[in-house]
Amino acid sequence: MGKTTGFLEWNREHPPKREKAERLHDSREFVLPLAPEQANKQAGRCMDCGVPFCQQGCPLGNPIPDFNEHVWKGRWRDAHLALASTNNFPEFTGRLCPAPCEAACTLSVNQDPVTIEQLEKEIIERAFKEGWVTAQPPTFRTGKTVAVVGSGPAGLAAAAQLNKAGHHVTVFEKDDRLGGLLRYGIPDFKLEKHVIDRRVALLEAEGVTFKPGVEPGKTLPWTELKAAHDAVVIAVGARAPRELPIPGRELTGVVQAMDYLEAANRRVATEAGVEGLATGKRVVVLGGGDTGSDCLGTALREGAASVSQIELLPAPPGTRPPGNPWPQWPLIFRTSSSQDEGGLRTFGFLTKRLVGEGGRLVALEGVDVTLEDGKLVEHLQSARRLEVDLLVLALGFTGPDVSSLKRELGVELDARGNVKGDGAFATNVPGVFVAGDALRGASLIVWAISDGREAARGVDAFLTGQPSLLPTRGRDAPFGGR
Repeated sequence: MGKTTGFLEWNREHPPKREKAERLHDSREFVLPLAPEQANKQAGRCMDCGVPFCQQGCPLGNPIPDFNEHVWKGRWRDAHLALASTNNFPEFTGRLCPAPCEAACTLSVNQDPVTIEQLEKEIIERAFKEGWVTAQPPTFRTGKTVAVVGSGPAGLAAAAQLNKAGHHVTVFEKDDRLGGLLRYGIPDFKLEKHVIDRRVALLEAEGVTFKPGVEPGKTLPWTELKAAHDAVVIAVGARAPRELPIPGRELTGVVQAMDYLEAANRRVATEAGVEGLATGKRVVVLGGGDTGSDCLGTALREGAASVSQIELLPAPPGTRPPGNPWPQWPLIFRTSSSQDEGGLRTFGFLTKRLVGEGGRLVALEGVDVTLEDGKLVEHLQSARRLEVDLLVLALGFTGPDVSSLKRELGVELDARGNVKGDGAFATNVPGVFVAGDALRGASLIVWAISDGREAARGVDAFLTGQPSLLPTRGRDAPFGGR
């Protein structure tokens, strides 16, 4: 906890941000650090609530009251040790997690919650600055080898934990650079890529081997990969996009969100000054979620002539609806940082047809819809046409692309097309495990890290019979982790 009466004395304060007029002209992160005294007070708002529901809301079970108290009392190194005991990558969650812990914070019953996510970022960045984060190679090696396929948060977490247990870990990544969707799916203005490189360098120093540009099932047979290792962890994510099955989908100027974001990230990394795909164009983003918001912010930075974000469903309410009580995640209207920067938001609109000229997209046609008795009702009298040069499909994801995995190894899938795993994150194939979005479908970064840690426990138990890794605290485990 923090100061006993802190939540009565201080209001929640958001971290400062770079001015919109400035940040829209580059791709650097725009959320600035809290002043030390401001961070102390924000941590001091953590109340003595008795039962820390924030930990229940966090899939990692981070010891939030503990590190809040340490920050409040100026014990930053102790705060880092507490946070690092359950979270391998606070620098990622502190920037990208939607913070279910804050939704479950007891203050959320009738006040603004503690700024938990920002404090995670403050703690880990302070730790890096002070030199507290150092490579810690294992003191012994088991002689067992593990292949981790995918270098996103789930794969990196599994690799970190398995290496800590003394196994020889090799991470295979199909892209040319490491990080998975952290690298090519998240814009730099939310996560500058040197943050990934910094952590990868530490894992390498601890003994993890990385092999980018290798895609099992294409450049390397799954059977060959499995035969060369004692265990395999599948952490390939769930990037298969949901399609838009309407007339005109084939027109030039219609792109999937991940393709658009990857192109933008590559341009920022290697081709500074080159025009973006949205430069000077009328852009429409279909999809009102986080991915759509990232596309909106990217298009604004690329200098789009105009940007509109369209959501199929009506706008959610401004306050919790009946049946959505605390500490559940609040299903309410939100405005992301990208949406706050500009663009037009439209709710309750169904795209019916795309119009082209000479094979290129020029407009979309659709109607307004309302939700009645759980069903979408079209209002044909509202039919209208929107001029558009670039349509970005941010409609969500249908699961992982694991056709080769199923064909070559016989790995079973669940009813949704995800890799099927048991309570120990093992598949039906002995020695093959699964973690993250490949297991659960597109989800949160904090769940990916939690799954990676738990999959590592399953692998460790499979390889040694006497697992040395403690459970993740968010899964009813005791405090801490090896």
